[in-house]
Amino acid sequence: MFGLSNEETRQLRPLKTPRKIQDFLEEIPINFEPEGDTCLSPRRVLRERRAHCIEAAMLAALALRIQGERPLVLDLEAAPHDDDHVIVPFKQHGCWGAISKTNHAVLRYREPVYRTIRELVLSFFHEYTDGVGRKTLRSYSQPVDLSRFDKRGWMTSEEDVWYVAEYLTEIPHAKILSRPQIATLRKADPLERDVGEITQWKKGAL
Repeated sequence: MFGLSNEETRQLRPLKTPRKIQDFLEEIPINFEPEGDTCLSPRRVLRERRAHCIEAAMLAALALRIQGERPLVLDLEAAPHDDDHVIVPFKQHGCWGAISKTNHAVLRYREPVYRTIRELVLSFFHEYTDGVGRKTLRSYSQPVDLSRFDKRGWMTSEEDVWYVAEYLTEIPHAKILSRPQIATLRKADPLERDVGEITQWKKGAL
């Protein structure tokens, strides 16, 4: 199926709900990229047992695809001094939720209770902060169906699939804030910043 091996299919087929996919991702250590930047395909994530947000998002999208859903991802674009984040939107009972892989205590799974994609995105806004507490989420893409990259082998490539990341960066994004709104944002308070520093996986401990 989709060029996957029997073993790869065996791992992914039981993940029949977004909750089970999220639980599966939680067991995969974060990819600290010790040899340099990566954009691993789902095949390599399964084999190497490591993933950062976009790598996990592609794996989650593939797992949904095996269940007959569209393999969607969505880019959350941050201010230039912060990092973007990629999530997997899914729809249940007429509402949107999101699968999300992160090493921090925030920007995680979202229950499917949001009526629109914009509502879903805005649920990440207050948690999306940099190291000094500035709120940095600025815009978002519409969901992208990864099947558009099937001919390039995004699911099973042995090479980094940078073309997916580049596409998500280059497509139009909807702005969240005006300049006056940005100018009057309040920083996260010290307690919120402390929570944001909690990590699941420790570098060097794997």
